[in-house]
Amino acid sequence: MLKIEGLTKRIGSEKVLNHIQLQVKPGTITGIVGRNGVGKTTLLRTMAGILKPSEGSILLNEQNVLLNPDVKQDLVFVPDTSDALKQYNSKEIVKLYKKIYPKFDEVYFYELLNRFSMKNTGKIRNLSKGQKALFSLILAFATKAAYILLDEPTDGLDVIVKKEILRFIAGEVAESEVSVVISSHRLDELEALADHIVVLKGGSVETEMEMDQLKQQYRKIQVAYEYDIPDQLKEQVQILSKSGRVYVLLVKQADDILVEQLLNEEPLLFEELPLSLEDIFVAKLGGDAYAS
Repeated sequence: MLKIEGLTKRIGSEKVLNHIQLQVKPGTITGIVGRNGVGKTTLLRTMAGILKPSEGSILLNEQNVLLNPDVKQDLVFVPDTSDALKQYNSKEIVKLYKKIYPKFDEVYFYELLNRFSMKNTGKIRNLSKGQKALFSLILAFATKAAYILLDEPTDGLDVIVKKEILRFIAGEVAESEVSVVISSHRLDELEALADHIVVLKGGSVETEMEMDQLKQQYRKIQVAYEYDIPDQLKEQVQILSKSGRVYVLLVKQADDILVEQLLNEEPLLFEELPLSLEDIFVAKLGGDAYAS
């Protein structure tokens, strides 16, 4: 198991991460979400041992990653760009990775390249953006590391390539019990993929739980009144959107009294809607919700 205990990271005078406590179980997909600049990439780079914590520790199977460099063989960080590899061809990269990762499976690497109809010669810089992203993933999973850390793996890619990459990630986790941690602003993709969600706010973990548990915290309700929602009720709900007299509201699951008050105002429309991860993101962190 991968454990993050009391992780604090300062860059200059700024505290980017503040006492992060986190566990990543084997064979799971964990989504890291938060607003821009909250420290998602810094967290992944620190988990991988690329950055040194200011305080706290990263433990893999109870071994400190910084104090036991060999442990890093089971941690692979995939950044949101493959620029570091662009001057190399696949054979040169395989040679390099086999030195860094003793479990690197060269046969499997070339099998994956063939599966996705990718050339195994030529410079990486000559690949398209989507091919570069897919190549980086293939390379990471061929290391046979226990934990793969992905930073915005589908950012800027077209729909077809995104679906291919997401299917690949899900398939690898299902087949090999590898654990994947994904930092992404694409909440719709994480919702379909992740078992576990970690919400970062102000450099700290605001919420951490299984996806199903997260959705059980709120109710999404569509309502319309002849005139408007009374001001005293507006102050108690999260307004996600408004179109004419129709509001979409977010209400805490346990707040039955508030729901009863909404019904007592004799709405013209009252309907419960499916809840999405984006709705929860707005509730936890604020965002593109309706501003009254």
